[in-house]
Amino acid sequence: MELHEWFSTDRIMDWIHHYESFGPLPGFFLPLLEAFLPFLPLFAFVLANVNAFGLWFGFFISWGGAVTGSFLVFLLVRRYGREKILSFLRKNKQVNQMMDWVDRHGFAPVFLLLCFPFTPSAVVNIVAGLSKISMVQYLFAVMAGKTVMIFTISYVGYDVAALIHQPGRTAVIVCIMIVLWLGGKQMEKRLGK
Repeated sequence: MELHEWFSTDRIMDWIHHYESFGPLPGFFLPLLEAFLPFLPLFAFVLANVNAFGLWFGFFISWGGAVTGSFLVFLLVRRYGREKILSFLRKNKQVNQMMDWVDRHGFAPVFLLLCFPFTPSAVVNIVAGLSKISMVQYLFAVMAGKTVMIFTISYVGYDVAALIHQPGRTAVIVCIMIVLWLGGKQMEKRLGK
């Protein structure tokens, strides 16, 4: 069985229903785990949660797990980033450029980067952990950025049938996704400079 088959929305829904006696814990821990293993499909976990627990509770479970995981990665990198284990990260030119940029601008770039579903949040967590941004600033940026990103995914995935039957809603969602994608590309260009 291939990796994408293991993490399909149907498979995740089966896991959530199978472990229903644990309540929302699997739905919380899967997005948390994605912060440590970024190849895991956060999108599929959020979709499974909103379809298993409803829009608002599914969103909240996904958001809580993603924020907790991101903050734990940040804390681990902040603690061990200067050790020999992770010293190779500090030698990377692009990581240093991003660290300087985050140091100069603080909350705003971290928040914006985490709003976009297409941004590799693991990179943002690591760079923020290596930078001088305060823990409180980072926590607020993660909480706000993940709110935008996860709610967008939740809203899109909650009622897929409505996207077909309500073209106005589909147009709004497509516009939001295009704006987020273009915004992400602009941030990439600014980081490139």
